[in-house]
Amino acid sequence: MSAGGWAVWGFVATALFTGLMAGSQGLGLTRMNVPFMLGTLFTPERSRAKVIGAAVHLANGWALALFYAAALRLWGGATWWRGALLGLGHAAFVLTVVMPLLPGVHPRMASEQHGPEAGRLLEPPGFLALHYGWQTPLWVVLGHLAYGLVLGHFLPGP
Repeated sequence: MSAGGWAVWGFVATALFTGLMAGSQGLGLTRMNVPFMLGTLFTPERSRAKVIGAAVHLANGWALALFYAAALRLWGGATWWRGALLGLGHAAFVLTVVMPLLPGVHPRMASEQHGPEAGRLLEPPGFLALHYGWQTPLWVVLGHLAYGLVLGHFLPGP
């Protein structure tokens, strides 16, 4: 795999994922804002948090594209369906493992065990991130599915 291909398709897949999530938030289908969640790890200022979070999200997307490329290569080569399966597994991991753990490590997120405090900007995601809306898990799955499809289809195949 060429470094240019990984960088381009990792950026495209991340942009598609981000666009799907931002679009679903803009349409009122979810309240989850991934760049804001990531940015508030670093700063309490809302406007700066979105910019910092967008940069961190892009870096994460590129890093995960490397993981996808390595996994697809070990799996016999990239195909759209292998990429999609990785995306579904990624979404399941995010919804069932990362989201429940997030209040324990995020300095500005309330937890379900403690009441709200003045410094907590975010509510806890809850099981499957359902506190951000009942359609949130669907959009998280669709976003990761699209991410995996792009990488599986466009990275070098078997």
